[in-house]
Amino acid sequence: MTHIPSDARLTQLYAWLEAHTARYRLDLPTLAPASTDASFRRYFRLGSAAAFGKTLIAVDAPPPEKCREFVQVAGLLAEAGVHVPTVLETDFDAGFMLVTDLGTTSYLSVLDEKNARELMRAAIDALIRFQLASREGVLPPFDEAFLRREMELMPEWFVGRHLSHTLTGAERKVLDDTFAVLVQSALAQPQTFMLRDFMPRNLMVCEPNPGVLDFQDAVYGPITYDLASLLRDAFMSWDEEFQLDCIAYYWERARKAGLPADADFGEFYRQLEWIGLQRHIKVLGLFSRIYYRDGKPQYLADLPRFIGYARKVAERYRPLRPFARLLDTLEGRAADVGYTF
Repeated sequence: MTHIPSDARLTQLYAWLEAHTARYRLDLPTLAPASTDASFRRYFRLGSAAAFGKTLIAVDAPPPEKCREFVQVAGLLAEAGVHVPTVLETDFDAGFMLVTDLGTTSYLSVLDEKNARELMRAAIDALIRFQLASREGVLPPFDEAFLRREMELMPEWFVGRHLSHTLTGAERKVLDDTFAVLVQSALAQPQTFMLRDFMPRNLMVCEPNPGVLDFQDAVYGPITYDLASLLRDAFMSWDEEFQLDCIAYYWERARKAGLPADADFGEFYRQLEWIGLQRHIKVLGLFSRIYYRDGKPQYLADLPRFIGYARKVAERYRPLRPFARLLDTLEGRAADVGYTF
């Protein structure tokens, strides 16, 4: 443990791992940070001489982080033929897990013009396999209350806290009208299993490819959501031609497989754009909250990307154009207080 500052949770995790050392032939002194994310979860890699691989991952997920949900969704994904970590040991009350290691090569770290088509198509094929396993009543519904709760993060944390702006009555009406059409569109779509954070940062290059991580927040929701999150990501951007190629690939493969994607490609594309906008609105608030509440400043640098995503979609569709104008107003407000988009 010489690589890691000591803390109470880490001491508990180390003691918990000691109890499993013999079974998994753990090399406890090699315990070292593996990755971090926007939540309160932490991941540690440590050596192992067991048959599961040379290294394993210890997860510190203090309650109410979702260990039970992680195990449930891992089972659903594995049953659907999607490559995910195998859960070896759990302590749900303490919030500890020991899982197999999918390696250190994320999609985000290697994607480039040469490999993007192959890697993204592999990810889309995995998504289709998971969606084909969908059953209602298994995962929480991504319902109207859920959709609205996510979008309300924007006025509270991005507009109110980050920009220090109080919305006028007219501006609030624009938000309400925009939220209403986005909710209506989302609920009108066919509903499938939905991972919510299906993006290059959470996909690993491994065999079979890809390995999928960070799926404990999965729900039952709009069929286009995960494809939108894959292609309109927080940490990288694709040109529109490549996005269209991926969307067409998904649409053709999904329909051939029997998924209920809209028969009209144009309508399917609109559905994807509108649920993508719902996600962008959520993320503007979420990333602001992560900074102001949780003290993680690195996410603020990605706000301009989401403003760009949101503006492009809002300007393309008549019912959303008032929202595009509101973004213009907020951009002016941001300049006034020293922020830039």
